[in-house]
Amino acid sequence: MAERVNRRLVNKLILLFTTIIILVVASLTFISYQMFQKESVTNSIASTSNNLLLVNQNMEDYLKGMEQLSLPQIRFDEITYAIMHESEDYASKMYLENYLRQLYYSRNDLQAIYLYVVKEKKYYSISQENYNISVRTGMNQEIPELSWYSKAMESPFNRSYQSFVEPGSEVGYPVQTANTFMAYHRVLRSIVSRQPQAVLSFYFDSSVSNEILKDIPFDEGQHLLFLSPDNEPFYTDDKSFYKRAESTALADKLTDKPNGQLTWSEAGQKYLVVYDIGEQEGWKLVKPIPYSQIYEAARTTRNLSFIIGFLFLLLSIIVVTYFSNAITKPLQKLSYHMNRFSTGDFDAEAEVKGRDEIAYLSRHFNLMVRRTNDLINERYKMKLVEKNAILKALEAEINPHFLYNALQAISTKALKNERYDIADMVDALALTLRYCISGKDIVRAREELKHIENYLSLQKARFGSRLQVTYEWQESMLELEIPKLSIQTLVENSIKHALEKVSSTITIDIRAAITESHAIISVRDNGPGFSPGRLEQVRQSFLNEWKDREDENESIGLVNLNTRLKLLYGDEAELVIHTDKTGTEMEMLLPLGGVSHV
Repeated sequence: MAERVNRRLVNKLILLFTTIIILVVASLTFISYQMFQKESVTNSIASTSNNLLLVNQNMEDYLKGMEQLSLPQIRFDEITYAIMHESEDYASKMYLENYLRQLYYSRNDLQAIYLYVVKEKKYYSISQENYNISVRTGMNQEIPELSWYSKAMESPFNRSYQSFVEPGSEVGYPVQTANTFMAYHRVLRSIVSRQPQAVLSFYFDSSVSNEILKDIPFDEGQHLLFLSPDNEPFYTDDKSFYKRAESTALADKLTDKPNGQLTWSEAGQKYLVVYDIGEQEGWKLVKPIPYSQIYEAARTTRNLSFIIGFLFLLLSIIVVTYFSNAITKPLQKLSYHMNRFSTGDFDAEAEVKGRDEIAYLSRHFNLMVRRTNDLINERYKMKLVEKNAILKALEAEINPHFLYNALQAISTKALKNERYDIADMVDALALTLRYCISGKDIVRAREELKHIENYLSLQKARFGSRLQVTYEWQESMLELEIPKLSIQTLVENSIKHALEKVSSTITIDIRAAITESHAIISVRDNGPGFSPGRLEQVRQSFLNEWKDREDENESIGLVNLNTRLKLLYGDEAELVIHTDKTGTEMEMLLPLGGVSHV
């Protein structure tokens, strides 16, 4: 297969342009996929953080309303007096019952209210029973032993919150907690002695909390946790998920920042956990979002890009095949006649059409055939053998120029089809080729810089605006004689070891300066720089014998340039490399005496 591809120029052109198209489409798809992934995560964090902040503020305001409800605002003395005398004074008992009714009617999310009298081990309760609001009393000796009671007594704020997410929560009162969001317990103390007189307990249903939390949108697979400052769960959309999160200590990984995010894995699923911590008391809203959902849009875009890219590739192959055949068909005919000529058919003249480079080659081929026939008629077989030798020498010379002319033909074809960008690239490549095959080894800086401009125009077509180039070159130094392709070697090194290693913009500075003894030409980039080990390896390769440099493929260009400098200018010439985290600078030091060691 490789032999068949290499046998025909049209196959090479199709393979070349198809490879370029595949690389461009694949690169753009990969880059866009990475950008979509990053943008999806950023947008998800921003939108979720803002949403959690607003909801958490509403939740803390809701909790603050519980605290205000539990504190007697004006009639604290009357209430404490009624608590102390309720067992012996009927008026005090009725006062407490009326007070509980007022509290119960003040909100629509109360499931029940209990007033526990510490001294009597007795409680008053108010709740709705069969559409009636009833106030009842009862005795309970075990309430002081419950955990929520102890927390309220030990709290410096005389309160405690009770969650009913976990099954089997301690209640102490005959209240149904199936639809209870949470309980709030407030200790009422004597102003004088600070001794606890009663505990006021509020049991809130989930109507208001659900109304607040529904403002947090989440799709299937996402979850929501509402945690107290000590990480006790007060709301979870999925209790089994909370159990798994608790087993991996997810709550302990949350920092003390007001809002933040982290990555958490559970059972093979990777989550982005976005959370918000309330400013007032530190209640936490935690929302784990599967990364698979975040990346769904990016994956859809990537797959669509692949489909479009595949269709574009098919269309491009058809177009490339058509134009490649149009370009190479005259070459095939010329090759056919050349093959006839090489087998001894000296009447093989090619058809000449147009005035392009291929027509130029055909005319000269026909002229060559006619002159050969003349020589055969005039000279002996020995002269014919001599002419064949000369012809092979001419063929070796014309091949590079043939490639240059072929590039010019491609450029002409591109201009005819108004593909000016392709024409510019082909022209730049043709000029670069002509410069490279010129026989000179020493050129003027003006010529080398012109070649660098053509070379960088090709590289900018590849890297776009990520490649920036600046020049600091005095007019007087444009006539400086330097080794051909020396600056290109330094620029190629910056592109390979800086521009190709990062995704950010790279600036290449090309400078020239004169000292008392040397002309200094430097190429600097702001890339990642050489590692210390790699820099030492390159410097050591400059000192090795030529026969020991076979395996230094990555730095062979710098090694060759350093060797050329030594051969052309002697030991006073030098290639110096400076590198750090801010970039790499390569300096070519040429003695002012010029070339003296060729």
